[in-house]
Amino acid sequence: MLIPQTAYICEVGPRDGLQNEKKILDIDTKVKLINDVVAAGIKIVEIGSFVHPKAVPQLADTDEVAKRIRRSPDVEYRALVSNVRGVERAIAAGVTKVKLTVSASESHNKKNWNRSTQQVIHDFDDCIRLAAENRIEVSGAISTAFGCPFEGAIAVQQVVEIIKAFEKIGIREISLSDTTGMAYPRQVYEMAVTVQQLFPQNEWWLHLHNTRGLALANIMAGLQAGIIRFDASFAGLGGCPFAPGASGNVATEDVVHMLELMGVKTGVDLDKIIGVANVVTQQVEHQTESFILKAGKSKTLQ
Repeated sequence: MLIPQTAYICEVGPRDGLQNEKKILDIDTKVKLINDVVAAGIKIVEIGSFVHPKAVPQLADTDEVAKRIRRSPDVEYRALVSNVRGVERAIAAGVTKVKLTVSASESHNKKNWNRSTQQVIHDFDDCIRLAAENRIEVSGAISTAFGCPFEGAIAVQQVVEIIKAFEKIGIREISLSDTTGMAYPRQVYEMAVTVQQLFPQNEWWLHLHNTRGLALANIMAGLQAGIIRFDASFAGLGGCPFAPGASGNVATEDVVHMLELMGVKTGVDLDKIIGVANVVTQQVEHQTESFILKAGKSKTLQ
């Protein structure tokens, strides 16, 4: 098998994991979770989002969370923003990297942002300008890149056109997001190969949901295509409030476990990240789809 020796994980649990939960965790709990995933070896954390509190009340306190976390100099702390106001909040909170997201699906864009794809991207100009003035890095994400619950299949060309639009405004770090878990391995492999061939200068991430049980298989397809960066969420929490059936992200502990067995280095302590996932399930007060939390590590059975 042709797979990389090293892979990188962005912990998106504090943002994408908690945004769909019925129970809203308090600030101290969120801060501890972020500090604990960093202590487990995670080097990139999506700590929350700076969007309108009415849209995502679970993350309305991201400003305060950002101020209270214990910052490690070798860790990247990023947050999702949707407009200039979000960038302003990021600046005030001391966040030095933000992510702008747009959907490959017009229908999902209108459900999510109440604007068309082109309107969303056009409005990014002011965000980019303000971020640059304040030395804040900007990355991008393309939601429903592998399929949309409203429109079905998404053509590769739709995704390519958005990448071109991102390129024009200077965004070269891009996440391809399987928002509702519709992707399958061959599709992921072919998409990954295509975008890397067309845009070799870009840095690519895969954001995969496990809605239909294919997230780990899709990660394998991404690895074989040369992708080495993956989003994951503690305990497999997550989902999009604006997309029906968008269940949890692939669980961080499941990803680390699989990669560790294959000899792919992540720098993450598996036992510690399992510990964080166990705490999370206690906090949200329900079981999750994490395989490792249910069955334990393979090595404990050998």
